[in-house]
Amino acid sequence: MDVVMLSPGYPAEMAYFTRALAGVGARVIGVGDQPPDALPEAARSSLAHYEHVDLADEGAVLGALRGLSQHVSIDQVECLWEPYMLLAARIRETFGLPGMTVEQTVPFRDKERMKRVLDAAGIRTPWHVSARTVAEVWAAAEKVGYPLIVKPIAGAGSADTYRVDSPRELSEVLPLLRHVPEVSVEEFVDGEEFTFDTICADGRILFEHVLWYRPRPLQMRMHEWVSPVSISLRDLSVPHLAGGRRMGEAVLAALGFRSGFTHMEWYLKHDGEAVFGEIGARPPGARVVDVMNYATDGDTYVGWAQAVVHGSMQPLERRYNAGAVFKRARGSGRITHSEGLDALMSRYGEHVALVDLLPVGAPRRDWRSTVTGDGMVVVRHPELQQVIEMTEAFARDFQMFAG
Repeated sequence: MDVVMLSPGYPAEMAYFTRALAGVGARVIGVGDQPPDALPEAARSSLAHYEHVDLADEGAVLGALRGLSQHVSIDQVECLWEPYMLLAARIRETFGLPGMTVEQTVPFRDKERMKRVLDAAGIRTPWHVSARTVAEVWAAAEKVGYPLIVKPIAGAGSADTYRVDSPRELSEVLPLLRHVPEVSVEEFVDGEEFTFDTICADGRILFEHVLWYRPRPLQMRMHEWVSPVSISLRDLSVPHLAGGRRMGEAVLAALGFRSGFTHMEWYLKHDGEAVFGEIGARPPGARVVDVMNYATDGDTYVGWAQAVVHGSMQPLERRYNAGAVFKRARGSGRITHSEGLDALMSRYGEHVALVDLLPVGAPRRDWRSTVTGDGMVVVRHPELQQVIEMTEAFARDFQMFAG
């Protein structure tokens, strides 16, 4: 089978999905805007052919594939990077290939359209109104009420997302959104935040995963001093997750999702109500796929490839609760030193699966633009309380410094 992989080497984890496709028997044709010599080795060595083309130029991409189709059969198109999922859908329609169409893809990219589909299916979403102008935002705020969330209609993660508690705060946030063409003004749902992630084939869920954010992503984004923590949960049968899992299945059915990775976020209110957040037809970012692998001792990159190429996958067993702690250095400039890691490793080292930190001398990353910050520590244990204790310790007692 000849599979076109859009952007096979960027972002970085795409290289591992590309390698997985080749590993399960696909002949992988890469189409991307990275120069060939800039491709990560995992991607470059897995490609049968690479077309270097500007992915933002749809005509150029289709032209390159028309030329290529004179020499090879193109059986399938995969794209796991959100900005180009609509391009992948247009390629499928142009060449008559299986997979998500443009109409099916749009609700995964347009958050307002997404919620309208789910509202019609009777799924509880935050109250929401779309807005294109400052006047429309003010009118929407009047309708929704405070506190509220303002975020882009199209986007991934919590970029350009703001909690607003009053008209004064809204007036301060609006200038920060001038570059965003359309926003969703929606109810702020107070509660814990989780994910519901799946690998599917032909409409069947082959693997499901729930991640618990501590604290909520919006708080992570608002406060530099926070060490974001996310915990991959081992036991999904506990009662408080049941509503979110049922809702996740209903969301996939309402959106007609068939095959591939999905990443859904949802809220658990204090009264036990599950409320939908948003969903992408892609894997979670912030190295969550790697955390899944530490939780299962498996390979979810390969599991995804098996699902989209063969329609099935080897079962993955959730063996551990796995917690990722992302560190943000104090200060600015370059990493100078860290404190507290040795003591924590002495205490918890047998349960530490990964320590991946920027080295001394490396420039500190912009904490506002990346969840992973200046590095991460992953711990794991069969008992959830042990992982909570360890992640809190690494968040509190280990610090990195820059200057």
